[in-house]
Amino acid sequence: MERNKRKVPKRIAAAVINSLKGGVVPRLGLPYITVGRKHEIEALLHDVDVISEGGASFRFIEGKYGSGKSFLLQTIRSYVMDRNFVVVDADLSPERRLQGTRGQGLATYRELVRNMSTKTRPEGGALPLILDRWMSGVEAETAEKSGLAPGDTAFEKAVETNLMGVIRSMQELVHGFDFARLLTMYYRASVTGDDETKGMVLKWFRGEYATKTEAKRELGVTVIITDDDWYDYLKLFAWFLVRAGYSGLYIMIDELVNIYKIPNAITRQYNYEKMLTMYNDTMQGKARYLGILMSGTPQCVEDRRRGIYSYEALRSRLADGKFSKEGARDLLAPVIHLEPLTAEEMLVLTGKLAEIHAELYGYEVNLTDQDLAAFIQMEYARIGADRQITPREVIRDFIELLDLLYQHPGKKPADLLGSDEFSYSKGDLASQEEAALAPDGTVTARDELAGNARQGENFAEFQI
Repeated sequence: MERNKRKVPKRIAAAVINSLKGGVVPRLGLPYITVGRKHEIEALLHDVDVISEGGASFRFIEGKYGSGKSFLLQTIRSYVMDRNFVVVDADLSPERRLQGTRGQGLATYRELVRNMSTKTRPEGGALPLILDRWMSGVEAETAEKSGLAPGDTAFEKAVETNLMGVIRSMQELVHGFDFARLLTMYYRASVTGDDETKGMVLKWFRGEYATKTEAKRELGVTVIITDDDWYDYLKLFAWFLVRAGYSGLYIMIDELVNIYKIPNAITRQYNYEKMLTMYNDTMQGKARYLGILMSGTPQCVEDRRRGIYSYEALRSRLADGKFSKEGARDLLAPVIHLEPLTAEEMLVLTGKLAEIHAELYGYEVNLTDQDLAAFIQMEYARIGADRQITPREVIRDFIELLDLLYQHPGKKPADLLGSDEFSYSKGDLASQEEAALAPDGTVTARDELAGNARQGENFAEFQI
């Protein structure tokens, strides 16, 4: 295998290793460790092309814990920002839902806007930058058309005339007039150097006004973003961002399991109803320049008692057809089912991680190709590994192995790989087979163990 030759900055190497060690997906450095998922990424990037031309899309990513759902989301996040999209992302929680009785939907909106990111501001908090870019664009366009120079009173009037054109084009959209009015207010405050008003307008766009009375007192407007209409304002943002020079807006929402966990059935249904509204908007062309990507576990999607499929209107739209099955999934369907990464793909990933770990701590990689193959062989020889093992588990074990080898230079990889902690396929296989026997004496579990062991043996012959 040809190892990763790109030099990784220590700041990014630290973010990658520490995030993966903690079981979370790094927001930096994903291109250095992306392995597999080629077809899934291609399918989602096809959606991005459609969105940039004025369309919309809504997709679900379904996979069990640790299977790489969040990793795929963050990978797509990097891709779409490189294509000049603005990305907003949030994880749902008991305090953040799509709809709630105590402002949980608005809390999700606030988190999305707080994480608003662009290629030049990937860490979030990009709203002021976007508004300033929009104003600069309007001024440049006005100067080009009118021949006037900034600072001239006539120039300011020409800019406002241009802004009125934006306002008129937004009036046909729900809440469009109010949105455009706040944009105009932001521009005037910028021209006059009124930072206080600019701050209050940003506060309004972030959904931080609790009452209409407060908004009227500070800004003179009688509308605020609420739990019921926050999604409408994201649609407005998508439209506005294109006028500000971006390709569109991409919304990413993770941890749908927190809707599945809601104990009250009626509250769950309200959340699924909101999801249906968002889905229908994108599929029917009511939203433009907007992409939505949500992810969750198979249970929170397919459970017909509490999951998304418990809402019949969604189940009938999202359920697989007759021909899609494991190993031959339709990646153009609304729900993308993540297949497990193969042993070969995990082998490539461990090689990349070994390089990054060595770059971070300043040593030469001392793991041979045979050591990497032995590690993967042991991981995939566990009982049930063919169905249960996840990239998160393998990565965690491998980084632990790298840490120990770095901290104990005298130890050889074979010493740790051969220890009880790392050896899953060695030892008394017969005793493991006996423990794996089903209670009724069948050999289903034994056959599975033997198959996993054979998989490990066959993998030992894989050439890197």
